[in-house]
Amino acid sequence: MTQGDVALDGPVIRTAHIVLPSHANAMGTVFGGVVMGWMDICAAIAAQRYAGTEAVTASVDDLHFLRPLKVGDTVSLEACVTAVGRTSMEVRVEVNRVPIDRNLPVERTTEAYFTFVAMGPDHRPTKVEPLSRKDKEGATPAEERRARRLERRKKR
Repeated sequence: MTQGDVALDGPVIRTAHIVLPSHANAMGTVFGGVVMGWMDICAAIAAQRYAGTEAVTASVDDLHFLRPLKVGDTVSLEACVTAVGRTSMEVRVEVNRVPIDRNLPVERTTEAYFTFVAMGPDHRPTKVEPLSRKDKEGATPAEERRARRLERRKKR
């Protein structure tokens, strides 16, 4: 999984689903909350794998539904840790429609950044190891996203 030309650190977690009628509204398109739930689980696995401990969702940023998913669609999700704070991790999640016909292109349908906090055995935030990047260029956008998150929190 890459963001632009920057390789992302941490394990890439991949999950897949088929959109069933129970996931869809009266128009036959998946509920946004269903997709968000799938994304949260995929992101949680990536965060917990990276941290080596349990992690809880703290926030979701820049969630964008780019195109609809319909009943019968095969959906793939990919999540990867993109930035690490003292106890928190930013995880990028991408959702794609994967056509049954291998000659058709995969289409991005949804994307977002999730923030997770690593939790220790005492159920309190615990330290996370920093990313081991050879090339630190990819950290700048993550730092900018973090600054926006903190600014929004101050306004509440």
